[in-house]
Amino acid sequence: MLPFTTLAPFFLASVLLALAPGPDNIFILTQSALRGRTAGLAVTLGNCTGLIVHTTAVAAGIAVIFQTSVLAFTALKALGACYLLYLAWKVFRASPASLAMGKRSEAPLLKLYRRGIIMNITNPKVSIFFLAFLPQFADPSRGSPLTLQIVLLGGVFIVATILVFGGIALLAGTLGERLNRSARIQQAISRFAGLIFITLAVKLLTTRR
Repeated sequence: MLPFTTLAPFFLASVLLALAPGPDNIFILTQSALRGRTAGLAVTLGNCTGLIVHTTAVAAGIAVIFQTSVLAFTALKALGACYLLYLAWKVFRASPASLAMGKRSEAPLLKLYRRGIIMNITNPKVSIFFLAFLPQFADPSRGSPLTLQIVLLGGVFIVATILVFGGIALLAGTLGERLNRSARIQQAISRFAGLIFITLAVKLLTTRR
C-alpha cells in the first residue's frame, strides 16, 4: 500500500492538474453546455476510461513508445486532431432543433461516452505526462511492485479527475440548460463549441513531445 504521506500530496496535485485548462476539461465544458449535465457526465466517464488505458500503458511500459518514436507520436496526434475537426464539422452542421432532440434522447449518451474515450486516448501528451508524473510518487523501496504502485496512483488520479470534471459537467450543464431555452443562444453556443474543437485540433497538431 502507498503511505498517506504519498497519497495526500499526489491527490492534491491531481486535483490541481485536473483544474488546469486543457483539451479534456474544455471538451467536457462545451459538451455539458450544449447537451446538459448528463451528457457532460457521460463524457467525463469516457475520459476517465481513457485514463485507465493510459495508466495501463505506463504500467506496461508502452507509453515509452510515444516518448521515443516520432512516427508513433505524430500518427496518434494527427488521429486526435482529425477527430476534433470531425466533431467541429458535426457541430457546425447541427441545427438548434437537432441539438435539443439530442439532449432529450438517451441514445447519444453512449456516443458521448465513446467521444470521451477517443478524445483522451488519442492525445499522446497524456501518455507522456503519465510516464513522467506517476513514477515520481512510486518507490521500489516500499516493497510492493512498481507496476502495482503505478496502477494505484493512476486510480487515485482518476478519482480526482472524476470529482473535478464531474463538477465542471454539473455546473456547465446547469448553466447551459438555462441558456439553451433560447434557440439563438443555443446556436451561438454550438458555434462557439465548434471553434473550440478547431482550436484544440490546431493546438494538438502543433504540440511537440
